[in-house]
Amino acid sequence: MAGRINDDDVKAVRDAVPIDAVVSEYLQLRSAGGGNLKGLCPFHDEKSPSFQVSPSKGLFHCFGCQEGGDTIAFVMKIDHLSFSETVERLAALAGITLRYEEGGYNPTHQRGERVRLVEAHKAAAQFYVEQLDSAEAEIGRKFLAERGFEQSAAQHFGVGYSPAGWDHLTRYLRGKGFSDKELTLSGLSQEGRRGPIDRFRGRLMWPIRDITGEVVGFGARKLRDDDNGPKYLNTPETAIYKKSQVLYGIDLAKKEIAKTSRAVVVEGYTDVMACHLAGVTTAIATCGTSFGGDHIKILRRLLMDNASAEVVFTFDGDAAGQKAALRAFEDDQKFAAETSIAITPGGMDPCDLRLAKGDAAVASLVETRTPLFEFAIRHVVSRHNLETPAGRAAALDEAAPIVANIKNVAIQHESAVQLAGILGILDTQFVVKRVAQLARWARDRGGRGPAPARTAGPHQAQAPVVPTGPALNLRSPAHRTERELLKLALQRPELVSPAFDAYGADEFTAPPYAAVRQVIEEAGGAEQGAQDASDYLARVRAAAPNDTVRALVTELAVEAILRKTVDEIYAGEQLIRVRLRAVDRRILDVQGTLARLAGPHADPEHLAAVQNELWVLQQYAQSLRNNGAAAL
Repeated sequence: MAGRINDDDVKAVRDAVPIDAVVSEYLQLRSAGGGNLKGLCPFHDEKSPSFQVSPSKGLFHCFGCQEGGDTIAFVMKIDHLSFSETVERLAALAGITLRYEEGGYNPTHQRGERVRLVEAHKAAAQFYVEQLDSAEAEIGRKFLAERGFEQSAAQHFGVGYSPAGWDHLTRYLRGKGFSDKELTLSGLSQEGRRGPIDRFRGRLMWPIRDITGEVVGFGARKLRDDDNGPKYLNTPETAIYKKSQVLYGIDLAKKEIAKTSRAVVVEGYTDVMACHLAGVTTAIATCGTSFGGDHIKILRRLLMDNASAEVVFTFDGDAAGQKAALRAFEDDQKFAAETSIAITPGGMDPCDLRLAKGDAAVASLVETRTPLFEFAIRHVVSRHNLETPAGRAAALDEAAPIVANIKNVAIQHESAVQLAGILGILDTQFVVKRVAQLARWARDRGGRGPAPARTAGPHQAQAPVVPTGPALNLRSPAHRTERELLKLALQRPELVSPAFDAYGADEFTAPPYAAVRQVIEEAGGAEQGAQDASDYLARVRAAAPNDTVRALVTELAVEAILRKTVDEIYAGEQLIRVRLRAVDRRILDVQGTLARLAGPHADPEHLAAVQNELWVLQQYAQSLRNNGAAAL
């Protein structure tokens, strides 16, 4: 078994793969100023972006949950990979051949489990695509053609075919070097009487990709009457495939979703294909499960929760479709985006609609959407007899809370007026007031007193900086200045060196800042960073004694410097302020010592030494005030 990855290769991987390119595969990033980017944090729920990425430094930091690190740390956390698995994956992206110590490079070395499973799926996807051209797959090609999908469409979506034999894929992947255990763990094979056999046989195959485009599973469509399995058979839950956390087509749709701030949720693989071919390239689908909380998280990171964002659900007009729509409405408040529903005419899904009426009909379906809350209101009202006062009152009791939950106050008011019309209640203001009252009650019940200060941005002074350890009070001028100086030492070491390296850790009054000052020294100091910036931050982070200090280093390296124009003058001001406060503190200490020594029994030599120290300190303080950085 190969040893650990060569350190130089790890550095090469870290330098070769831009962190903004990697993070952008998972969430939408926008400019945060100062060359930084921001987005909704993928590691905790939030409504305003506190997650920042610094492409120039190769670091990310969330000011909300304090997660931070480099490209490798980001991929490790978001995809639950080990360090070696992450480096191997990024190396493959960058085209870097890794060397392994304790035996050197070995192309057949034991790989991380997730990496191996992804590689198996990639090989299987290619195998299935090749099989779609076989004589046996004529039935699959006919299925696609009957639904209006040409060969180019199948190629675009990677549609393939699994042979009807027992172990065609299993034997193929064995030949590629995959073990029986890996094939079983991947869900591509299953145990048979005489060993592993193919899980998917004689079916049309859709590769299911994660948001980065890696194949993590398959959806298999039944083609023959003698197939006793379900109509659609999906990959079972594996280390890389969780059906509640994947959306079919997200890899193809993510850029357009982020660009247009709209996502269209359909019900099946062929519906996604039909929508994309009809120009609705924001279409995605769940994989054999209902749309849920984890799916919402994926979309929110792409939509960025801006005011114009929208999620459109398409459902059949039958009872099952209506039930699915109402289930989606239950999650409506988890979106900051507006949610709408598009009911397909005549019970046709988008695939059938395209086949019957063409691409324009599919595009029109999305444009003629109805707000999801309006659909839910009408559904609730339809259960009551509006011909009687009791029926109208009961309908109001059930529908008013739905309107009260609408986030947008203007839409809430308009919907209350609309509800009065639907119910036939002439006193519109009565309904409006009822809804407003319910909304106030809901807010009161949900309130827990004033919200604590958020750490959503670098300038919120009252926020704690690190989750553990001594709290930092950024209302303190000393702490603010110390923080600014450390940011300069990490981000612009050439502006503060070599003076900064003469500062002791005791010149920083906040213990967390003193710890950061110490690790900068252990990493070679700011002057070393000014001379060789290539891996300066990596060295500082590596020198941190624990995750808390490392997280603070990352935060300070990513956080914007408070001044737009960052130059030697500004850097000198911060150096002077930190040093002057340290000198003033020492003067107070010496003055206290003098007071204690005063008296007839004082040691003259000791007293003279203390008085001399006080004089020197006072002269130095005066020089700092008069001459600025030149006095350092």
